[in-house]
Amino acid sequence: MPQINYDELSFDDEDELKYPRPHRQGFDDVVDRAISRRGFLGGALAFGSGAAAMGLVTPGSAQAQQASRFAFDQLPPQTDATVHVPDGYRWDMLVRWGDPLFSDAPAFDASSGIPTAGSDRVFGENTDGMELFVVGDTELLVVNSEYVNGGVNLPADQEGQPASAEDVVRLQNFQGVSVMEVAEGDAGWEVVVDSPFNRRIHHRTEMQIDGPAAGHELLKTSADPSGTTALGTFNNCGSGRTPWGTYLTCEENFNGYFGTTVEPVLEEATAAGFARYGVSTEIDPGRYNYHGFDPRFDLSKEPNEPHRAGYIVEIDPADPTSTPIKRTALGRFKHENAASVVAPDGRVVVYMGDDERGEYMYKWVSRDVYTPGGDTTTLLSEGQLFVARFNDDMTGTWIALTPEDTGMSEAEIAIFTRMAASAVSATTMDRPEWIAVNPTSVEAYCCLTNNTKRGEKNEDGTLKTNAAGEPMALNAPNPRAVNQYGQIVRWRPHNGDHAAATFEWDLYVMAGNPTVYSEGLYAGTANINAGNLFNAPDGMQFDSAGLVWIQTDGNDDNEGDFLGMGNNQMLAGDPVSGEIRRFLTGPKGSEVTGLTWSADRRTMFVGIQHPAAPFPDGEGALPRSCIVTVKRLDNALVG
Repeated sequence: MPQINYDELSFDDEDELKYPRPHRQGFDDVVDRAISRRGFLGGALAFGSGAAAMGLVTPGSAQAQQASRFAFDQLPPQTDATVHVPDGYRWDMLVRWGDPLFSDAPAFDASSGIPTAGSDRVFGENTDGMELFVVGDTELLVVNSEYVNGGVNLPADQEGQPASAEDVVRLQNFQGVSVMEVAEGDAGWEVVVDSPFNRRIHHRTEMQIDGPAAGHELLKTSADPSGTTALGTFNNCGSGRTPWGTYLTCEENFNGYFGTTVEPVLEEATAAGFARYGVSTEIDPGRYNYHGFDPRFDLSKEPNEPHRAGYIVEIDPADPTSTPIKRTALGRFKHENAASVVAPDGRVVVYMGDDERGEYMYKWVSRDVYTPGGDTTTLLSEGQLFVARFNDDMTGTWIALTPEDTGMSEAEIAIFTRMAASAVSATTMDRPEWIAVNPTSVEAYCCLTNNTKRGEKNEDGTLKTNAAGEPMALNAPNPRAVNQYGQIVRWRPHNGDHAAATFEWDLYVMAGNPTVYSEGLYAGTANINAGNLFNAPDGMQFDSAGLVWIQTDGNDDNEGDFLGMGNNQMLAGDPVSGEIRRFLTGPKGSEVTGLTWSADRRTMFVGIQHPAAPFPDGEGALPRSCIVTVKRLDNALVG
């Protein structure tokens, strides 16, 4: 196989390259069943308060002007190598990859980065989801480090590939989770070096395995014959927080960490699972080549190791001695984030998306109720996992993933959740990424970032499929073929109860480009205009006032179908008026991802992932992912 530059290859494209999805023969093409009669662009359906509730009020109209709640003027698109915020705001650097969490950490070298020794004592690489916790008078920022770029994190002459076990340890240490105390002083916000709360959790940190998969034969390895203790958390993408003050980190593209040195001999269930989850058995170094130096990642030696990744991991930031827990009851797939909410009866609901083309949206409902200060040990291990089915009539149902309905045991449902969802005919979605719950209204939103394979045909005329071989035909919440812009779906549960089995839904926004497409679906919904263009909505959070903040990870070429969009960005949306405004732009090459607020809501913390050089240290220096702070110049609330 020719040399692949993984630093320039998305995880989706890597999956397509290394594990092409199957063709489904004999499938009759399905025409769009919803667009012609639902009139998305016209706002035909509302939840009860007209077009404003649909998010389809035209920005600039009298209705939108009257309803506007934004405290800033829209920022124009940018294409340069730095961060921009609106007039009346400022941004500052908080922490960069390689900055010390402890005083004994090695110094960062602008040309070579951080050596292996001490690489677990610094802030991690490629920041993603984050949350802020208050413990007494202390503010703790907990941040995911999703993955590494070998071309940046390893010596330049190695072409992005580890050349030794020491290199592998370095890459393992840069990923995972950073827990760190932050404080605001006269000079602004800074990391409190040597705080007793500071902690790095990485690919070799001991984890407890909990839930129905714990102890199952498919989770047992030579190092852990009990199947109850794992090492490491992988590809930590989005995040979440529980009502009781713990952090949820979400394992996404875990499949890329495993490889093989010889062709493995696999059990039938394992081989089927590898195919469904995209674990390649090709003899190839892959993106990381862990398996070349660490037998734990060699499928010919440890075929069960991938079954121990792909979960949501609970971390207690207040206790640096605590062991993270892999909550298998919440399912195994490419988790984006975890949005928690307490239902009216006290049960805990967690919404989750599986970030791959044609995969599904999930919901967990606890068996027991949450009581502040009470026992929380069962709330993420005893309950019911559901998958979403969206109907063309703008209703939907959460389908329980039970042994009776799937033909699988509870442990098998936890390990092979995708297969369980396929068994009950869940709705294939356009890469479900971050889900956010509105704190001021009983509704939730999910970013469907894009799906350039939906509606596309193979050479034999059959439709492209997801990993299950299910044709990705157009459907109501995913109405566009070759969807390169993305959309945000919104739903309201029956009777205002997030634990309810049914819901009503609409599309809050379909991103598009009305300057390129004057009409039709690719122009986007009515709340998209020449001033606020964006593509690939990814990260998403609500502030305390009920504004939704949307972060993007899309095409920043600023040409062709993406003309006028500029660099990736963060926008604010008003669910009531439908108006959307650009608030922040990242440097060229970056994804804007991860958002949280200080305890007093006067500071935003925003993640900048994989920027291109020279950000942030200038010409000749390695690019560094980082977290920036954003404040109003008058120090008023920003969220």
